[in-house]
Amino acid sequence: MADQSDVENALVSTITNILYPNGSSSSGVLAQIVKIYRGWPNTASLRTDLAAGTLNITVFPKADTSRNTTRWAEGLVATNTATPSLTVNVAGTSATFAGSAETGQLAGLLVDSLAVVHRTATGDTPELVAAALAELIRTQRIALVNGATVTVPGAGLLLARVVADQPVLCWTRSQLQQFRISCWCPDPTSRDSVASTIDNALSSVSFIALSDGSSGRLRYVGTTEFDQSQDAALYRRDLVYSVDYLTTVSNTLPTMIFGDTTLAPLGSGSVTTLLS
Repeated sequence: MADQSDVENALVSTITNILYPNGSSSSGVLAQIVKIYRGWPNTASLRTDLAAGTLNITVFPKADTSRNTTRWAEGLVATNTATPSLTVNVAGTSATFAGSAETGQLAGLLVDSLAVVHRTATGDTPELVAAALAELIRTQRIALVNGATVTVPGAGLLLARVVADQPVLCWTRSQLQQFRISCWCPDPTSRDSVASTIDNALSSVSFIALSDGSSGRLRYVGTTEFDQSQDAALYRRDLVYSVDYLTTVSNTLPTMIFGDTTLAPLGSGSVTTLLS
């Protein structure tokens, strides 16, 4: 699930990519060294960095700016599609399974208007999957098994599919939080340079990717400057951005295997849609 820390990390990553497009181990777009991190800076470390000409960029939530922005009932957010490790190939009236029959998959055969499905279990192999499907077919007609191949003599239609359970995110609410992107610099020139570089780049970013696979809506809120000269010269500019993001819960759901199949049964003028 995504929470405030995930959003802060996403902002840090985004800013790092802006200032170090070739990676943090390479030279950045600015002449100065820039440290980018979450949280408020340690005073002693900050003074040391500023004295050495090192810039600090911090990401910190702005107090009392969080609000609930839930607008709809709970829903699903699509994530990466899971690909089955079990495969099947049809030749005539025979279907041959191969690959790995790991758990979390559905193997199905559609023979004319008869649909049979087997959910893989621990210890399954392509041969066991073929045997399980043949046993289901035999409740209504003849089915032969040879290793990982199922043959249905006289079948007018043989359709075989394998699908995998899909990882999804169920979002339970959405919220908006404002964040300070603070530029801590030793002089006005470096402050203006780094702040404008970040702000200009973020102005074209509408969404930031979060670690759970969801995205947060990024919007500009405002800018504030703080110029102080105490033990060390400190010139600071805060860029305030809001992020509207989802609270999510991970889940795994089965995939429909024959839900999109429409058939005209043999010897009939009617049309039947199979849902299995």
